[in-house]
Amino acid sequence: MRTKQVNLLITLVAVALFSFSCFCIYRITQTNNRLINCRNHILEFKENMLHLRNKTEKNSQEMMKVLNRIKYEITKRENLSGNLVAQKADILNKNETISNTFEDLKFFFPHIRKEGRIYPDVIIGKGKTGVSFALGISTVNRGNYSYLKQTLTSVVSRMTLSEEKDSVVIVSVADSNEDYLHSVVKMITRKFKRQVRSGSLEVISIPAFLYSSMLNAKHLAEASQKLASWRIKQVLDFCILMLYAQPKAKYYLQLEDDIIAKEMYFTKITDFVGNISSNNWFFIEFSMLGFIGKLFRSEDLTHFVRFFLMFYKEKPIDWLLNDIFQVKVCDTGEDLGNCIKRKKQIRIRYKPSLFQHVGIHSSFPGKERYEKDVYY
Repeated sequence: MRTKQVNLLITLVAVALFSFSCFCIYRITQTNNRLINCRNHILEFKENMLHLRNKTEKNSQEMMKVLNRIKYEITKRENLSGNLVAQKADILNKNETISNTFEDLKFFFPHIRKEGRIYPDVIIGKGKTGVSFALGISTVNRGNYSYLKQTLTSVVSRMTLSEEKDSVVIVSVADSNEDYLHSVVKMITRKFKRQVRSGSLEVISIPAFLYSSMLNAKHLAEASQKLASWRIKQVLDFCILMLYAQPKAKYYLQLEDDIIAKEMYFTKITDFVGNISSNNWFFIEFSMLGFIGKLFRSEDLTHFVRFFLMFYKEKPIDWLLNDIFQVKVCDTGEDLGNCIKRKKQIRIRYKPSLFQHVGIHSSFPGKERYEKDVYY
């Protein structure tokens, strides 16, 4: 009996040990699985962290590139501004005989009376003076369309070297869009290197403060108001360009940024002016269209500009050019026939015209012009 009890006890202990062993093996296996899962999670986490670090480093590199690019652009703009100031100061020092007629602008525009010296920013120029002819071209941004390169190529390439030496072509950027200014400067410095080096080609920029806030067409609702604002600004653009060119040359020739010139146009102008028997002329028209191809004595430009500024809000500049005859030539109560005869003597028209208008897309947004000089 006792032996049976002992055997039963031994059996129960063996069963318990076996069960415990199985339980331990199960727990160990479960733990191992958890450890394996944990290790897999750790490896996955590590892989994600490495990927995130690589991505962060890549983003950081890209960010540094962007920051360096921004820093470069800021530095370039600061250098450009510094160069503009230095160039302007250098030119003003070399040319102390510059007319003070820019001060006349303060009389007509009260908003600039508190400004210091009124003068355009000289972007490209060596202060060339003492030449026979100054050719003025005012340009503004026309969006996707531009005729300036074609115009300059025509005007510059059809001069002889001696004619180029005795003249200066002035491009006036009358636009507050800095990107357009930079594109013009880039095009000119690449395409017309010789003329830039010799000082025969200049680029100026009209400071935005010269225009009053009323010329900002963006706030104008009516199309007629925007057109009137555009015409007013155009008169001012021409006046500022004329005043800048006045002390540089004996004669001033007004052009536009969407024209072409005939072969030997400069030679023909020089010969024609030299062979005029009478010195009693007001201006000479080498194109019948608008304000293109009008030649003035530089000494007379101040009088023209003052007249234009008195009525710049009333009419386009080519209309004002007609009106100035009525004021300057015809006496009050004079017979109309006599006045017309004298006007023909003073207003000289050269035929055939030496310049043709080629631009279709106007500087006024959305407007197209198909005007041609029939005498070209």
